[in-house]
Amino acid sequence: MTTSELPTGAAPLAAPDQKTVPDRLPVPDEKTVLAEIAGLIVTVLGEYAPDPADIRPDTLFGDDLELESIDLVMLSAQLQEWYGERVNFAEFVAGLEIDEVIALSVGRLVDHVVACLGAEPAAAPGPGAVRWS
Repeated sequence: MTTSELPTGAAPLAAPDQKTVPDRLPVPDEKTVLAEIAGLIVTVLGEYAPDPADIRPDTLFGDDLELESIDLVMLSAQLQEWYGERVNFAEFVAGLEIDEVIALSVGRLVDHVVACLGAEPAAAPGPGAVRWS
């Protein structure tokens, strides 16, 4: 069929038995994100990691997990790989005061991730859009 032979008018609706792709995936809840982040922490810490079940919202990255700055960099990379561009750990930490970074809990990171995943994605620029410099 050529372009000139395509029917005009509205596109047909999908048949009821066909699955349609949603515009956005469902946002995971805090419990799911906590389990995912605990798994990422275990990956980063390797043999020094606690049991994932022992990582709770009130677990502190510094005092409890003893993460060092290189561990946070590795965690940032793991978060980026797992959740994609919408969760930017470096940007999140950069917005904190030094005492907040020192007292950072797993629960606060979980809240940040859930908020990022629930936020509307930024609209793509339209054709011919010019980026501000």
